Amino acid sequence: MKARSALVYSVLRLLAFLVPFGILMLFPIMREYYWLAAVFAALIGLSLSLIFLRRPLDDLSAGLAESRARAKAAAAASDESVEDAATGAPDGRATE
Repeated sequence: MKARSALVYSVLRLLAFLVPFGILMLFPIMREYYWLAAVFAALIGLSLSLIFLRRPLDDLSAGLAESRARAKAAAAASDESVEDAATGAPDGRATE
């Protein structure tokens, strides 16, 4: 996973919440009911992120899948080497 893609996606998601929240807090009624402004801002931010943040989410997901596949391949390779050492077979076949 690239740290840049995770950082970009996180910052854009925060902005998708904070900008509508700031705009809503400009209205006098929302200052009184700040929790309602937070709920509306969360719904607006979720909608904006679903519409406009598809590519950063895809980049982040691809990076996570790639790093998970690398970790799984490394774990499988280490398991095979441990089994080979236990059986004494250098090519992966048990000796009889």
